[in-house]
Amino acid sequence: MSIIIRRLISSTYLATFIFCAAIPQSHAASAQEIDIKVNAALERFKTEIDGAKSFLQAAQGVLVFPNVIKAGLVVGGEYGEGALRVGGKTVQYYSTAAASIGFQMGAQSKTEIILFMQKDALSKFRKSEGWEAGVDGSVALIKIGAGETINTTSIKDPIVGFIFGNKGLMYNLTLEGSKFTRIAR
Repeated sequence: MSIIIRRLISSTYLATFIFCAAIPQSHAASAQEIDIKVNAALERFKTEIDGAKSFLQAAQGVLVFPNVIKAGLVVGGEYGEGALRVGGKTVQYYSTAAASIGFQMGAQSKTEIILFMQKDALSKFRKSEGWEAGVDGSVALIKIGAGETINTTSIKDPIVGFIFGNKGLMYNLTLEGSKFTRIAR
C-alpha cells in the first residue's frame, strides 16, 4: 500500500474521530429545546405511522431522541439528546452515543423512539447509570415506513424501538450498542 493511501486512510480516521468526539460538546441543547424537538418528533410519529398513537398510549414510558446524528467511514459514531416521558410528561433527559467499526460510509440524521411496554423494563432503565441496548436490555427494532401500520396486539416485546425520518445515506442501521446516559438540564 502506498504511503499516500495510508495517509489518506489515517486522515479519514482522524477526521471521523474528531467529528464524533466534537458532536456532544458542539451544542448541548437546553431542556426547552429538547422538549420542543421531542414534541415535534412525537407528532410526526403519530402522523406518519398508522397506529402510533395507540402504541404510545399503551407504553409505560417513551424515550425520544428527535435528532441523532450518525457519521462514519469504516469507523463511525453517533450522538443525540432526548427526553424520557412518563404519563406524557418529561421526567429525565438522556443522551445516546455509539461507536462502530465495519463496512459503513456516509452520514445521516434520524429520529429514535424507544417505548417501554412493561413497568419492570422501564424501572430497570431508570435505575441504571448507563443503559446499553443489547447488553442491559434487548430492544426489538420495528422497521416501518411512511403509511405502514403498527399495532399493540402483534408486538409483545418489553422494549420496542422505532427509527424513522432518515436523511442521508448510511448502510448500518441498528440500536445495538447504543448507550443511553442521563444528562442534567
